[in-house]
This record gives sequence, C-alpha cells and structure tokens, in this order.
Amino acid sequence: MKITSAELETVCGVTSRLPDNELPEFAFAGRSNVGKSSLINALVGRKALARTSSQPGKTQTINFYRMNRAFYFVDLPGYGYAKVTRELTAKWGKMIERYLVKSRMLRCIFLLVDIRHEPSENDRAMYAWIVNRGLRPIIIATKADKIKRSQLAAQTKLIRTTLAMEPEDTLIVTSSSAKSGLDELWRVMEEKLAPPAEEKGAADEAADVAENAGAEA
Repeated sequence: MKITSAELETVCGVTSRLPDNELPEFAFAGRSNVGKSSLINALVGRKALARTSSQPGKTQTINFYRMNRAFYFVDLPGYGYAKVTRELTAKWGKMIERYLVKSRMLRCIFLLVDIRHEPSENDRAMYAWIVNRGLRPIIIATKADKIKRSQLAAQTKLIRTTLAMEPEDTLIVTSSSAKSGLDELWRVMEEKLAPPAEEKGAADEAADVAENAGAEA
C-alpha cells in the first residue's frame, strides 16, 4: 500500500476522552523500547512521524495517526519499564484497556515483541488479556536484523511457545531498519480493510443490476 498522507491527528492522555472515530483502526502495543515508533515510521516511509526515543517509557499517550484519510494507526503507551512508578503504570494500563474495550473501529491489534528475547511477563499478560477479550492479536517480532538468520526459527518458536499461541495465530518477523516483513504486515492490514465477502457480493450484484438496466434502456 502506498501512503500518500500521514498525520498525527489526536493525542490522548490518561484523563483524555478517546475520539469517536469513524475510520478503521490498527493498534500497536508492546513494551517500552520494543520498536513501535520505528515500525510505524518504516511502514509509512517517514523518519519522524512517530517520535522515537532512547529513553524507554517516554511515550505516555495514545497517539492516533491518520493514514491516507482512510484509516488510523494507534500507538499505545509502552509497558514494562522498571523506572516508571507503579501508580503511573496502573494509569497507563487502564488507559490501554479503556481504548481496547471501547474502540468501535478497531480492526486488529499488533502486539510487538523483541525477537532477541523470550517474551516478558508483561508481554504474556498483555497477550492473555487480549485473547481473553475474544480478540486474536497479530504478533510482530521486531529487530530481526539484530540476530543471525540461523537463529530466526528458534526465536520464533520460543515466542510462540512462551505466549502459548495457537498454531493458526499469525507471527510476522520484521526489521524496521532493514525494511523486512513490512510487505507481509501491509497484506494483513489490506485484508482487514477489505469489505466482508457478503458486502462485496451485494455490491457486485448491485453493479450487475445497474449495468443490465442501462443495457435494456
């Protein structure tokens, strides 16, 4: 997919009211410093649309980026940074939970994990919480350029096992710096943006009826 416009539209803090968007949303979740901002920038071909930081725990808001005036990327606050107070961590958790529960337009949750390490306790808790809400997150294993190619299979297996993923669950290996895995990720989003089969069938049928009516006239 070609991104022709991308802009930060809404920023929500812990006390902010969430926007009632009418466009599809794709949420990005993961621990601090897992590479969410870098991945978003790589997907849209921008260097600084989403701000990256060398300081984990820096992102304290939910950021809504409108893409092509057609859908949103939703960057959720990073979790699991030890230097953040428990009180603030709890507030961020409630903020993330509020968004995931209330969003009417959420099409998919991408849960990012660092491919170099076993998923943390926070990663496992987030995955379990999402699944218990009846959703199936897409797991994105980031920073693949930081390990050897020979290690990929073992590390992806470790992630699947640790998170207790189902065999049919999707895991996409990515590298923001090497731009790998991005096409696969875009294919997933394009599928989520496509109208349901019954809607497409109805639209095709309506088009056929209109075409036949025009021919008869």
